[in-house]
Amino acid sequence: MTPRPEPAGRAPRPARNSTGAEPVAGHEHCRGHGSDQYPGQEPGRRTGVTVACCQIAPRVGRVGENRERIRTAVLAAADRGADIVVLPELANSGYVFEDADELRSVAEPLDGPTVTEWEELAARLGLVIAGGFAELGEDGRVHNSGVLVDDSGLRASYRKAHLWNGEKTWGFTPGGAPPPVVDTPHGRIGLMVCYDLEFPEWVRLAALRGAELLCGPVNWPLYPRPEGERPGEIVRVQADASVNRMFVAVADRTGTERGQDWLGGSVIVDADGYPVSGLRLGEEAVVTATIDLAEARDKTISERNDVHADRRPGLYAGIGTEQP
Repeated sequence: MTPRPEPAGRAPRPARNSTGAEPVAGHEHCRGHGSDQYPGQEPGRRTGVTVACCQIAPRVGRVGENRERIRTAVLAAADRGADIVVLPELANSGYVFEDADELRSVAEPLDGPTVTEWEELAARLGLVIAGGFAELGEDGRVHNSGVLVDDSGLRASYRKAHLWNGEKTWGFTPGGAPPPVVDTPHGRIGLMVCYDLEFPEWVRLAALRGAELLCGPVNWPLYPRPEGERPGEIVRVQADASVNRMFVAVADRTGTERGQDWLGGSVIVDADGYPVSGLRLGEEAVVTATIDLAEARDKTISERNDVHADRRPGLYAGIGTEQP
């Protein structure tokens, strides 16, 4: 990647961070940070945070097998020095449901076995984990949800606000709360799920609440695109990052499920809107990058421009409430 020229009045940013993408394979169940080091950094000292997006192939309804896939991927990510691990949308259950009964049969409460195991993995491995699952609420409603856990337990839960296609007929209830932003030892982390990322207003909420890294569990269907073009889903995530000067880490799924092919477009994007991880389209892989979240605190894009301070909400405050 060739960095864009720095605008006049802003000091050059450091060279981009170490990246990688490896298949999910065997692991030693230990944490080693390897060569994730910035240019000029003293040996043995790390100033960045390593983010891993686990691109796996869940199978609809096979909850036990899916938990094993997740566990294997998280352990592989930890072996590669991950501090923050992002898992796909509905990672515990798969996605293409036949009906509401099938969905309900795999949904779990927040304190169910899936989230509990993620809490245990986070505590044992010293990780922050963000992932998506089918949540059975206390009122009996089912939500397409995400959670953020760390070594202290559950830090935040979120229910997808913008439902996609079949989710509107399978029995999901949309959430109504804004995306959470949580302080962690690594920085401020926001969370939302898949189609939520397509709504600039929603992404802006997380950015304005101070998110330095936005984690997005997704299931991106594979759609045709012009030869040589990057998938549109990735392009839109790049825009999310750039217009807010905020890192975005998206964990997609792969494989084919009941005739639906999945993109497998997991990506980590920097605060300038450029991918800093390798793409492994359609493959099972752990995609990583070591990033400096402090960069997301600098919202300037020129000597006299700041992407948040330059906003004029009074001019467009009503736009978000108008319906076509």
